[in-house]
Parts: sequence; structure tokens; C-alpha cells
Amino acid sequence: MSTSDVSDVIVVGAGIVGSAIARALAGTALSVTLLEARGDVGDGTSKANTALLHTGFDAKPGTLESTLVARGYDLLGAYAEQTGIPVERTGALLVAWTDEERDALPGLQDKALRNGYTECEIVDAAEVYRRVPDLGPGALAGLTVPGESLICTWTTNLALATDAVQRGARLLRNARVLHAEPADGHTTLRTTAGDVRGRWIVNAAGLGADALDAEFGHHRFTVTPRRGELLVFDKLTRPMVPLIVLAVPSSRGKGVLVSPTIYGNVMVGPTSENLTDRTATDTSEEGFDFLLSKGKVLMPKLFDEEVTASYAGLRAAIDSDDYLIDVDAAQRYVLVGGIRSTGLTSGMAIAEHVMGLLGGTDLDLEPRADLPDPPRMPNIGEVGVRPYEDAGRIAADPAYGRIVCFCERVTAGEIRDAFASTIPPADLDGLRRRTRVMNGRCQGFYCGAHTQALLEARGAEDADDVAAVR
Repeated sequence: MSTSDVSDVIVVGAGIVGSAIARALAGTALSVTLLEARGDVGDGTSKANTALLHTGFDAKPGTLESTLVARGYDLLGAYAEQTGIPVERTGALLVAWTDEERDALPGLQDKALRNGYTECEIVDAAEVYRRVPDLGPGALAGLTVPGESLICTWTTNLALATDAVQRGARLLRNARVLHAEPADGHTTLRTTAGDVRGRWIVNAAGLGADALDAEFGHHRFTVTPRRGELLVFDKLTRPMVPLIVLAVPSSRGKGVLVSPTIYGNVMVGPTSENLTDRTATDTSEEGFDFLLSKGKVLMPKLFDEEVTASYAGLRAAIDSDDYLIDVDAAQRYVLVGGIRSTGLTSGMAIAEHVMGLLGGTDLDLEPRADLPDPPRMPNIGEVGVRPYEDAGRIAADPAYGRIVCFCERVTAGEIRDAFASTIPPADLDGLRRRTRVMNGRCQGFYCGAHTQALLEARGAEDADDVAAVR
């Protein structure tokens, strides 16, 4: 597309951070455009991570990251309650397996205190095994982190983007930025969807942030795509992992975690591998072998059970131990770079921070009085009542009682609702992130053809249409 309209602000990147910034800006009288290079919001770095709502206990004290993660924990927790984003307050336990790791626990507890988190407690081996009986032999001690929680990454991203659009932001998908041309009063972004013009540009482009930064004449960092691979286990394993089991950082790195998921599974990972290919989200034999060897030490009984899926995500690593957020007022340009996996938790705080930095510019950031209520998101987590369990809802609309995906108990009503939503899915992967369809142990083997038919029919419009598509 091509437009001669000039937005007050263009936000590049509709991951969690970009969507949160667009939402905040759209809460003012400013005109906001949110650009996404891919076919859906949250289809890049944001879609594949460990999905933990972090307290920030282990961040480097005094950094911008530590401040924003702690603030984001509170902001996102409250927003999740408002919008229905699934959250499960499991807590976490760092487990020490060596003398070196055990000796590091007091320092980690002190780091948590310096980050303002006071709830960590050092426990002995007996308490470790009382909390997680299925751990492998040899644990020496542990550090509790009661506030660490599970959250749905997919719903978080979709809620923030939906809120931005409902507040008036314009969302353009499949709009990869090819070139930026600053001019008097505005910048023209040449994109795969045509030219888009804005007075201010916010760079939240994740893996592409350094390339866009260079378009504005800066050469201050390079993004290194860092692949993290994870294994997902069948839901029958969930009782074995009642909370998040973290490794104690040591001279060998941060290690591998074992964690429940918001969808009722268990996951093990991630790996950490620096690459050059910014599209390399394939899993690898080496990654599988690494997770197998590490995981069997942590919880051998878990590896007697079925691995139902594996996936990989790319993090936008930079050569810095902190976030890189900067405002170039002369060019009306904002960089939001180097946001690691903690960006899931800190996204709303990053948006708040960016708004503060923009407060001294020519942008009118006065909040509007006519904001719509936050969106209410569908529950795709195992916490709370899912539609197939809700007799009243099924009685009012039988589509919520018609199962499409038996592994994940996804109904025709949910799929129909996804296509009727503010930001409908563009493909099967987007539909999966909105409903969990094809996300279970069969990975779409049984429901894939039916789901593809529903995709082609845009979810169908009523129960008769759904039945006809079958």
C-alpha cells in the first residue's frame, strides 16, 4: 500500500515491546502506526521464549534492565488481571548441584536484595527434595524465588497489540522496512507494504534493530541472533514439576531450566548458541543432544516420558549487559535495542520509560480521557475455566462444545472468535497462538486438515457452517 498520510509516530516492530510502546502512545491524541515485518504480531522473537514473568531478582543491580524488569513485573501482573492474560504463580527454585553453585547462593540472595526483591530464602537439600521430589540425586541446596511465575507470551503480545489498535493505532503487517529517508519534518520508511511516513520513528525492530539504526546514521551496536532450543513434554509430566527449577549461574554459564508451562506441559531448555543467520529458527540434533544430557541429570524420570515437541527461538543479543534505549531528538528517532528475553516482563515498563524520555520533546503526550476499556482476552491457559468446560457458555452457544483439537480441547467457537477478533490470524501458526489448536501431543496430525479448512473458511460464521466445513 502507499499513503500520503503522515503519522505522528511510527513504531517499527509489533513484538511485545513495540506493541506496548504503540499502546502507550495511542493512549494520547497522537496518530500512531505500528509496523510488523511478518504476517502477524508477535511472530518474531517474542513468540518463542521461556514465558516466565520475572521478579528481576537476578538482574545486574543498577542497570536500566533491572529497574524496568522490576517495574514491568508489577505493571504486567496488573494488566494480566485486567485482560485475562493467563498467569500461574508457581514460584521458582534455584538448585545448587556443586560446591561452587552452593557457595554462590548467598551472593545471589544479596543480588536479589539489591534489586529490591526480599523474598528469596536459602534452603537445604532436604527442603529442595520436599518441594521437587522428582529431581535427580545430588542436589546440595537451593534458593527460593516465590514470585517467579508463568505467563502466556502469545496472549500478552496479542493483548498489547489489540489494545493499541482499539485505542486508534493503525497496524500494518507484512511491512518490512527496506530503507529510511529522513526529510524536513518527517521520515519516509520504504517498506514491503509501500511507503509509510511519520514525524517520529521508534525502532523496536528486535533482530533488525541495528540495521534500522544504521539507516539513521548510527553504528553503535550489532545484533547477534542467539538461538535457544527447548523440549516440550507431555502433559502427564506436569505433576513432576510443580514449580520453575532454575540453574545456579556458575563459571559454565546460566545452565538449563526445567519448568511447567501455562498450557499444562513441562519444558526443558534453553540452549544458547550465537549464529549469523537471523532466520535460523530450526531445531538441531546438537541442541537436542545437549538438552537430553543436561536434562537427564536434573530430572532423569522426566526423560522416561514423551517429548511431544521441540522449538527454537532467536534472541536479539548485543555486546552490552544492559538495554540500549536512546532518543535522538534532532532526528525524531527513538532506539529500543538489546532487549533480551526479559522484555516479556519489562515491555510495559519500557513503554512507560520511552514515554518519559519523549516528555521533553515536541510530542503532546497528554493522556486521552476517552480511552476504551482494555480488551478481554480468551483464556488459553490451564488456569481458570476453558470454554469446553463451561456448561453455561456451551448452552448459550453450542460451538463452544464442539471440539476441533482434542489434544488441547480447542473448540470451534474459539476458532470462530479468533477470526472475528480485532487482529485475526493470517495463517495456521497465528491461529495456534490464539487458541492452542494443533499445539498438543499429535502436533496437528489428527486436527490439521480440519483446522486448515477452518482457516480457509475464516473460522466459519455459525455452528452450521462449522459442521459443513468438516
